[in-house]
Amino acid sequence: MTTQNVVEVRGLTKSYKGFEAVRGIDLDIRRGETFALLGPNGAGKSTTIEILEGYRARTGGEVRVLGVDPAHGGLAWKARLGIVLQSTGEQGTATVREQLRHFAGFYPNPRDVDEVIAAVGLDEKANTRIAKLSGGQKRRVDVALGIIGRPELLFLDEPTTGFDPEARRQFWRLIRQLADEGTSILLTTHYLDEAAQLADRAGIIARGELVALGAVDELGGADARTPIVRWVERGVVREERTHEPGALVARLAAAGEPERLEVIRPSLEDIYLELVGDSADASATAEGTLV
Repeated sequence: MTTQNVVEVRGLTKSYKGFEAVRGIDLDIRRGETFALLGPNGAGKSTTIEILEGYRARTGGEVRVLGVDPAHGGLAWKARLGIVLQSTGEQGTATVREQLRHFAGFYPNPRDVDEVIAAVGLDEKANTRIAKLSGGQKRRVDVALGIIGRPELLFLDEPTTGFDPEARRQFWRLIRQLADEGTSILLTTHYLDEAAQLADRAGIIARGELVALGAVDELGGADARTPIVRWVERGVVREERTHEPGALVARLAAAGEPERLEVIRPSLEDIYLELVGDSADASATAEGTLV
């Protein structure tokens, strides 16, 4: 493993009773970057993450996380990770401060408890029992527990599911702060705008394969982002991809006002849906949420 990478994956496979859930994934995640792993339900995303975290054994391939094979990662290696699961079910009777102090004792060089409480915006709730917090506040506790050990690599699994828009944006500010401090972050999310806001790079998994990898604004390649001019001619819908939509519109207008003329610039959602194709759960709402 190179010092520039916190994750290196080569030829990763995972099979269940003959079904190949992950099919030969190659992936690097650079030190200090925020990387988003995207994909519909059942595409192999969760399986891949669990292998990287050391929770699931792989069938084949090579994996290194912080220079260690997760299949053999011991306590010292695990102390270098922060893991925020999609749902912890945390309803304990401990207060926020008590819970963080307890978890801080598991790590050799933890962050200051009060500094972490301030970082996640829970100063006023430090002495409140976790069971009495709102859903968004509990999610902040999840993140506080994930970063208390000063992790080199932080896994965030669907961190803002169920958040209202303002809570999501507050959470994004926290994640950017962690990234600015040098924490490497692996984010899974069903919100494409979240990936666009937070990630330096992204990978898209479909049918167990990595179908796209790169900067968020470059996924799918230049051709996928070529504007589409669409219009109706003699009752037939026509469309053409072109890097010069204005020139095409001008030519069409010169022959008469085109019916139902529109210029479409493919969004990240459009590109995503084209890449994942017919994956069973690849659908999206108007808000750009994958379901």
